[in-house]
Parts: sequence; C-alpha cells; structure tokens
Amino acid sequence: MIEGQELARAAAALADDKKARDIVELDLRGVVGYTDWFVVCSGTSERQVKAIHDGIHLGMKERYGLLPRRVEGVAESRWILMDYLDVVVHVFTPETRDYYRLEQLWGEVPARVAGGGP
Repeated sequence: MIEGQELARAAAALADDKKARDIVELDLRGVVGYTDWFVVCSGTSERQVKAIHDGIHLGMKERYGLLPRRVEGVAESRWILMDYLDVVVHVFTPETRDYYRLEQLWGEVPARVAGGGP
C-alpha cells in the first residue's frame, strides 16, 4: 500500500510530466478528516488541464493500480478534482485557480513546491 505523502509526490510528478505549472503539495494531516494531502496545479488552457488529468489518471493506474474514488469537472476542464482518498488532486486553469485561491485558504499548513516548470 502506497503512503499518502508518496502518492502526493507521485501525482505531482505526473502533473509535471504534462507540463503543469505552479505545482504545490499541501500537507493537511491533522487539519481535516477527509484527506491528508492536496496537490494543486495549473494548466495553461482547458485542453492542457484535461491532459494533466489524463496523465495523472493513467500514471496512477499503471504504476500503483489506483483509480480515483471520484472525479469532478472533466467536462468543463476548468477545475478537475481527483479524489484518491488520502490525496485530492486539483487541476485548474489559471483564472479558476486565482478565483478559488486554495493555497490561501490553507495558508497555515505545510506546503512543498513541486515540479520543474515555471
């Protein structure tokens, strides 16, 4: 069984493989009861947001045999949420990310910037 932190890092790496921007891992352990980690990232367009989702979905399935419990937002591809229970992945367009500002909402939790993109 893969640990939550390792799963968060894997999701971040898969997002980076699809050129996601501003990838951040938020450590929510001990703060909320429904998950341990958020992985938040952006694509430059709705098409790229969908490609990032597809890359994470396929990578998690192939590498770890994991499918998300729930996925929301694929049709619009402005904010796709992928729920892997211990890790919830949020893939945004820049405008949607600026509007919802998840990092600011959870500003007190430990965060790790991931990926090599701009």
